[in-house]
Amino acid sequence: MRILVTGGAGFIGAHVAEAYVGAGHHVAVVDALLGGRRNDAPAGVLCYEVDIRSPQLAQVFQDEHPDVVSHHAAQANLRRSIADPIFDAEINVLGTLRVLELSARHHVSQVIFSGTAGALYGEPERLPVTEDHPIRPVSPYGLHKYMDEQYFEYYRRVRALNTAVLRYANVYGPRQDPETEAGVVSIFTDAFLAGRSPTVFGDGSQVRDFVYVGDVAEANLRVLGRRLDEPVHIATGVGTSVTELAVRLRHLTGASVAPQHGPAVPGEVHRIVLDPARAERLLDWRARVSLEEGLRRTVEWFRERGSVRA
Repeated sequence: MRILVTGGAGFIGAHVAEAYVGAGHHVAVVDALLGGRRNDAPAGVLCYEVDIRSPQLAQVFQDEHPDVVSHHAAQANLRRSIADPIFDAEINVLGTLRVLELSARHHVSQVIFSGTAGALYGEPERLPVTEDHPIRPVSPYGLHKYMDEQYFEYYRRVRALNTAVLRYANVYGPRQDPETEAGVVSIFTDAFLAGRSPTVFGDGSQVRDFVYVGDVAEANLRVLGRRLDEPVHIATGVGTSVTELAVRLRHLTGASVAPQHGPAVPGEVHRIVLDPARAERLLDWRARVSLEEGLRRTVEWFRERGSVRA
């Protein structure tokens, strides 16, 4: 298949593109590389440096004739969405809408959406959270990602576009950039290895569902060619507190410094753990990399190849 990965030079998108290449597909990447972000697209894969908000995206579709579009381009920083909700909407709503409209015009056979779960439900009524939990986002980022899901549903129902929505838990792993990504694992790892004290916002009792990026890439392989009429969690079903995460990473990095505490961040939920049963039933997918192993691989990558700031 010919697959176009938007955001394919970023952390998750690059891993997904790499998995597609490894499975024998023809892959191209489109990524704006905003803020001078490094290009992590797989070697040998053509990367179009184009913003998904730009009319130039139409030419990429014209040149590539994709069978599948894997949409990972996004403004992924929750805190920036709170500070600048208009910027967030421009990328996460209008940019996504442009991707969908071009996919429909060019008769793309499937569009896969990298959605969010952690920012979607607000403070959950019960754990683990299933996909039918009420949607109550408390940040522009979560709200806009849910709007994207509604556009995906519209294009599936009205425009006959085969769409799939994957709601990710907190994704972590090698190549996650602590300067431009919102991932606490990469931020803590980078700080500990550089001898700096990472900041824990709030008291550290916040609980998250951490899923390894290789498992996320595998889910994106399994969804190819399938019809999903409902969103699917890509998660582990296991909760880990931020304090526990910091303890594990401090041990793995051998750091002598301890975390410092800062004020809690508005718009962040306190506890979120996701039920992955639907993914197992519909995609025969389950998270296979334990948190212990995933953190070990991440620290190893940062130690050997990551750019650690002093």
